[in-house]
Amino acid sequence: MAGWSVVSTMRAAEEKVLAFVAHHLSLGADHLWLFFDDPTQPIPAPLVGHPRVTVTLCDDAHWSATCKKRPPQHQNRQTQNARLTYRAHVTSDWIVHIDVDEFLLTPRPIADILDETPEATIAMRIEPFEAMHDPLLPDDIYTAREFRGALRLDHWVYRRPALGAYRKVIIDGMLSHSVGKVIYRTRVLGLVPRLHAVMVNKEIIKPRNWQPEIRLLHFHAQDKAAWLAAVPFRMTKGAYQFRPPLQEFLAEASPDEIDKFYRRTQILPLDLRDELVREGRVIIADLGLRQKVQALRDGAL
Repeated sequence: MAGWSVVSTMRAAEEKVLAFVAHHLSLGADHLWLFFDDPTQPIPAPLVGHPRVTVTLCDDAHWSATCKKRPPQHQNRQTQNARLTYRAHVTSDWIVHIDVDEFLLTPRPIADILDETPEATIAMRIEPFEAMHDPLLPDDIYTAREFRGALRLDHWVYRRPALGAYRKVIIDGMLSHSVGKVIYRTRVLGLVPRLHAVMVNKEIIKPRNWQPEIRLLHFHAQDKAAWLAAVPFRMTKGAYQFRPPLQEFLAEASPDEIDKFYRRTQILPLDLRDELVREGRVIIADLGLRQKVQALRDGAL
């Protein structure tokens, strides 16, 4: 049976780290390779000595051994850690590089899906779905139940009902990346991981289609307060820095306008939600993260 692992560079509160770990262990991940971007962050007790989790503190010694010095951009730090894991650590058949706010979702074991993958397939694209805001849900660490995917040409007709006047601000309906992530084979000569792709012998591998069963649930803006706090960083160094319409709007809009924008684009009306579910553009999922974290604390994961 094919084994798979996860690598992630993260900077997050303990309960969010544990939610990420518990969820992917519950899916059957062989191993999680976690790199704490803040080397002073304590390692959560349930992860100390865990046989399927390795935590690396990204201190000066780590960066000196990895790439001589700490890359100033977080994207480059993520890439370097993914490449280090690929060439020096991982022993599973496949690996996926995702962020602490990204959660894989499948209808059946990932190992079964990988077992059925043709041997010639080196990498598979995983489509992202962004968590929507729902103030009525009980707290679940990362809290959402509805996840909307991109509204590309095949679903262009839904842009107006989903985004209203803001359909030109977030053109494809995604605040964050819509390119997704990749799960890729290990032990491939010449393979070099990138953030959203892989290269083999200096050529980018571009799978034509999304992997039809593995989805990426991205908790990017479901928490309004956290989203607002992250906007300045995302505007200059993160997900929004190459999105001129979004940058321009956020830079010029008043707090009231930003509030209207958020409520209009990040909360799904029931009738639209049901239609987008039928179209495959909305996923309904209850992750039960607090329950999974408790299982991790109890030693059941």
